[in-house]
Amino acid sequence: MSQRLRHVRSALGSFIALPALFLLSGCDFNFWRMDGHQTTMIAEGPVARTQLELFWVTVWVTLFIFVAVGAVLAYATIRFRARSEADEHAEPPPQGHGNPLIELGLIGASVLALVIIAVPTVKAIWSTYDVAEADRKDALEITATGYQWWFKFEYPSEMAALDNAGAKAPLVTGNELVIPVGKPIRIHLRTVDVNHSFWVPKLAGKVDMTPNRRNLLWLKADRPGYFWGQCAEYCGDSHAVMRFRVIALAPNEYSEWLQQQQSLARQVAVRPADSAKSREKVVALRSFRTNETGVSAQFDRDPLKSWQAKQLPEKNEDTALIAQGRQLFAAKTCNACHTVRGHGAMGIQGPDLSHFGSRSTVGAGLLENNSEQLRRWLRDPESVKPGNKMAKAYRDNKIALSDEEQVALVAYLESLK
Repeated sequence: MSQRLRHVRSALGSFIALPALFLLSGCDFNFWRMDGHQTTMIAEGPVARTQLELFWVTVWVTLFIFVAVGAVLAYATIRFRARSEADEHAEPPPQGHGNPLIELGLIGASVLALVIIAVPTVKAIWSTYDVAEADRKDALEITATGYQWWFKFEYPSEMAALDNAGAKAPLVTGNELVIPVGKPIRIHLRTVDVNHSFWVPKLAGKVDMTPNRRNLLWLKADRPGYFWGQCAEYCGDSHAVMRFRVIALAPNEYSEWLQQQQSLARQVAVRPADSAKSREKVVALRSFRTNETGVSAQFDRDPLKSWQAKQLPEKNEDTALIAQGRQLFAAKTCNACHTVRGHGAMGIQGPDLSHFGSRSTVGAGLLENNSEQLRRWLRDPESVKPGNKMAKAYRDNKIALSDEEQVALVAYLESLK
């Protein structure tokens, strides 16, 4: 057997063995569907759809080039291969300059391929940069600001109550951007520290948030849905877990949400029965593995439905425990960093918590907003998101929370609908 034949057999064996290895190892092939939370292969809005169409144009053009070049290479390799040992040591044939017609044809084909890609590219850049002039007056303006490591969303045209005296300021939320379906959304991108990048794959491509520079992105959702977003620019220790959500609602549902968010934080009156009843001993929080997921399978199956359920007050809430948590919120100096409108907390270092209980996630989209995961975050934020400012505040101010205090703070935060 010749050396060349042995190489061919070895290559074919490797080619056949690779997929067999995957099959025998029980590998999950769901990734081939490319339908994950942050896939770019599913477009739910006009911006994402334009970018996906451009992607496919590029794929088909480059695939054609690959097949054509590969076919010519395969033909030349087979047609002019050495057919015997003598051929392997024969003198090479006379070398010529080439065929001018073939060279000019290849140049023309290359230019044509570039034009086929360039025309839709320029068109896509133009249409995805900003809302069309005719639709701009109907667009909802939002300012998104990146922090290490969370997102603040401000609605400049929507005023919210600051206190009982009637003072108002633009509505502010944290880590969850709620928008109406079918309405163009112009997002002004800012950062207060380092470079970040705003990316909602199913709605729009990524755009950087650069210090001292105004950047803009627009998007529109075709249908109600719950969309995953992510910072796409390395920005420090917890860049990988700097996440956010975009929740698209039908216009009437969005109006209801907006009205709720514009009001002051919910006040809960203590019921005499709650203040009189004795509480069972608080159970210590279980241990969590490093990087253990904080989202349940039930939430993952229908996150929009889970988010909608969070808009309603908890059943059988302990009003006395909520009052205790509100006192602890001030005593532990949480109000120095967070705003709770109407509760005397006006901090600006961390997310606005006025309606925190109605959000679906904790820790900038990292954990599901339920009692266990919220308590996990309050107990040790450093173990969940390394380097975050809340963990630094715990260290600097020597803040420690007992099991009883954790439970009371959870009850208070969950009451803020």
